[in-house]
Amino acid sequence: MTFLISDACPVPGRNTEPAPGINRRRSLALLLGLGLPAAQAQTELTDLARIRASGVLKVAVYKDNAPFSDGPAADMQGLDIALATALARQMQLKLALLPFDAGERMNDDLRNMVWRGHYLGYGPADIMLHVPVDKYLMQENRQALIFAPYMRQVQVLLHDTRVLPQVAGPDDLKGRKLAVERGTGLASVLMGQQGGMLREQVSLYSSGVEAAQAVVNGQAAAAYVLRSQAEAALALASPKPAHLALTSMPLEGIAENGWPLGLAIKVGNKDLGQAIESAFKELRSNGELLAMFQQRGMTLTAP
Repeated sequence: MTFLISDACPVPGRNTEPAPGINRRRSLALLLGLGLPAAQAQTELTDLARIRASGVLKVAVYKDNAPFSDGPAADMQGLDIALATALARQMQLKLALLPFDAGERMNDDLRNMVWRGHYLGYGPADIMLHVPVDKYLMQENRQALIFAPYMRQVQVLLHDTRVLPQVAGPDDLKGRKLAVERGTGLASVLMGQQGGMLREQVSLYSSGVEAAQAVVNGQAAAAYVLRSQAEAALALASPKPAHLALTSMPLEGIAENGWPLGLAIKVGNKDLGQAIESAFKELRSNGELLAMFQQRGMTLTAP
């Protein structure tokens, strides 16, 4: 099994029918027939065998993370939801989503949803989606295996070309109304440029999609957001405004080429990792992964 690792910088139930096969009772009975105690028999099962015995793949996804995973827990929508559904189907398992609120640090999320579980009693999941595939994050979280990048997040400036025809750097944004997502690294970097010269021009929004929609609706001249968020906002506009453009504008403090997103599982769950890699390979080869992005007006950027 090949796990792809990035050198990027650190960055700020939908169900399918399971296929017939091994179940928890039959697998335990088989091991008990070999003379193993019940507790030992259960531990002898591999990680993947335990999942197949349950018939359910538990996938952790972020709450309030449009356009990836958003909406009420019983009816979440977004790219990561579609991906989780497809992975479960490829592995011939039912899907159980574990939506969770983002912690203060990614390390908290990995601990709560991947390898230990939350102190409030939920988790861990079998898989956690939307994890930066980053070598520094891996070094700090050796209990988790981070792999299988499925896209690259990149930051862009969505701008109204009628007032900002071209943007080469932060100086071009002086005097313009700007939008950004509250509490993000992008917000900190934008407002901190050149001693905070843009701070008074910036309006904060609860999500990057909402920040982008402020530009679509004419409430801001530009929004510094992720490409995925900008494209999701543009996809909702009908007709698509011809006066809006996406421009790459790296700012000091943000990796110029963005960062790849993958998933995480508990370290040592090699059988599960191999099954996930096989499922991803099929989703890529049959065009389903690309279609997930295209259906949402999003670009599948190579990780």
